[in-house]
Amino acid sequence: MYLYAKALHIIFVICWMAGLFYSVRLFIYHTEAKARPESEYKLLHEQFKMMEGKLWWIITTPSMYLTVLAAIVMLHINPALWQAPWLHVKLVFVLGMIIYHFTCQRIMFRLGKGQSKWTSMQLRMWNELATVLLFAIVFVVVLKSAVNWIYGVIGLLLFAAILMMAVKIYKKIREKDLMK
Repeated sequence: MYLYAKALHIIFVICWMAGLFYSVRLFIYHTEAKARPESEYKLLHEQFKMMEGKLWWIITTPSMYLTVLAAIVMLHINPALWQAPWLHVKLVFVLGMIIYHFTCQRIMFRLGKGQSKWTSMQLRMWNELATVLLFAIVFVVVLKSAVNWIYGVIGLLLFAAILMMAVKIYKKIREKDLMK
C-alpha cells in the first residue's frame, strides 16, 4: 500500500508543479495584456481569468491537496519516517511551497479584479522561487541529507542566482526585440 501512496504522491506533485508553473506564466501574460488597447485588454482579461480559474481549480489546487493526502497516507503507513531528519527539512520546504501556492491564488484573485500590482518582471522572478523550492525538495528527498547544510545552502543560492540572471538576460533580449 505504501508504494501506491508514494506513486500517487509523485504523480500529484508533478501535476501540482505543472499547474503552479503554468499559472504564473498565465499571470505574466495577463499582466502584459494591460499594455494592449483597452478593447483588446478587456477580451484578454476575460480569457485569462477563465484560463487561470480552470487551471487553478481543476488541476493545481486539487493536485496540491491530493499530494498532501498521499503524503499523510505514507506517513500513516510508515510512521518511522517522522524520525528521519531529512523529512523535517523537506516539510519546511513543502510548507514554503504551500505558502507559495496560496500567494499565487491571491495574485490570481487580484488579477481577476484588475488590482494586481505585480509587474511581469516580478512575476518572472516569483516563478523562479517555485523552481528553487522544487529543487530543494527533490534534492533533500533523493539525498536524504539534512546534515551538510553548507553545501546545500551554497548550491541553492548559486542556483537561485543563476535563475535570476537568466530572467534578467531574457528581459534584456526581449526589450531589444521589442525595439526592432
